[in-house]
Amino acid sequence: MAGDTAHDVPEGGVILEAGKAREYETGSWRSKKPVLDKEKCIDCLTCWIYCPDDSIVIKEKKMEGFKYKYCKGCGICAKVCPKEAIEMVEEGK
Repeated sequence: MAGDTAHDVPEGGVILEAGKAREYETGSWRSKKPVLDKEKCIDCLTCWIYCPDDSIVIKEKKMEGFKYKYCKGCGICAKVCPKEAIEMVEEGK
């Protein structure tokens, strides 16, 4: 962004630079984190489709885990999982 305050935002809120989300590690915002039960997971990747933060790790078309540096703990992945393979647990447990 052009500056550090709202006064620095261009009129109309034009986004001047794209692709900056990786610079912001939002994982510290989380109070709960997703935990995968690989025994239940069928690698349908529904969680990957719905994750708003691109925090699902996929390798060779299989769900491998989460990018905790970026996962905000919204719980959408757990909500949409058809096999209930993702559980939201309190951070630090």
